[in-house]
Amino acid sequence: MTNRQAAGGRLEPGSVIRAALELLDEKGLEALSTRAVAERLGVRMNTVLWHVKTKARMLELMADAVVGEVPLDGLPEEPDRRAGELVRRYRRALLAHRDGAALVVGTYAAEPHTLGLAEAIVGSLLDGGRSEREAAWTTWAAIYFTLGLTQEEQAAARQPLGNRLAEAVSEASHPALHRTFDHLAADSFDDRFEYGLDAVLGRR
Repeated sequence: MTNRQAAGGRLEPGSVIRAALELLDEKGLEALSTRAVAERLGVRMNTVLWHVKTKARMLELMADAVVGEVPLDGLPEEPDRRAGELVRRYRRALLAHRDGAALVVGTYAAEPHTLGLAEAIVGSLLDGGRSEREAAWTTWAAIYFTLGLTQEEQAAARQPLGNRLAEAVSEASHPALHRTFDHLAADSFDDRFEYGLDAVLGRR
């Protein structure tokens, strides 16, 4: 019996997801499969499928587990600051896993942790005086912005663009991009995130 299995040798669903996340961190999203997880656990693929049913369902549960790493305590009292801190913690949870943003963006996980984070952000915005529509749509905008930027950030970490962008942008062909080129640097993700978050939350 491995330490991933319950007493009596039975595999637990949580152990499957933990093994899948370990595999994600080591080899990336493209290498992830139910067969690879089964091999990691030393069991048959049917045993893994008994717990997760399909690869798509496994990815949903993995995405929810990643979101579950966002702590919901120790937050600021002021509603907008609370919402901003929650989104920052969300980004950190995505960055904590290789291809974390690509994993989450490919799912629509109506699972406990995902719903809990959404509840906390929407609740913060409602507490700040936003209407129901504003609270819901601002939450969507913040989540989509964070996923998109973080996915770009993680992709750039694996395959740096180097001089490719500089070589592609010239003053003659792309005057506006050329003029703002210094602000498009790949190492400015933190600053770009804070700027975008402030804009989404209406603080700019």
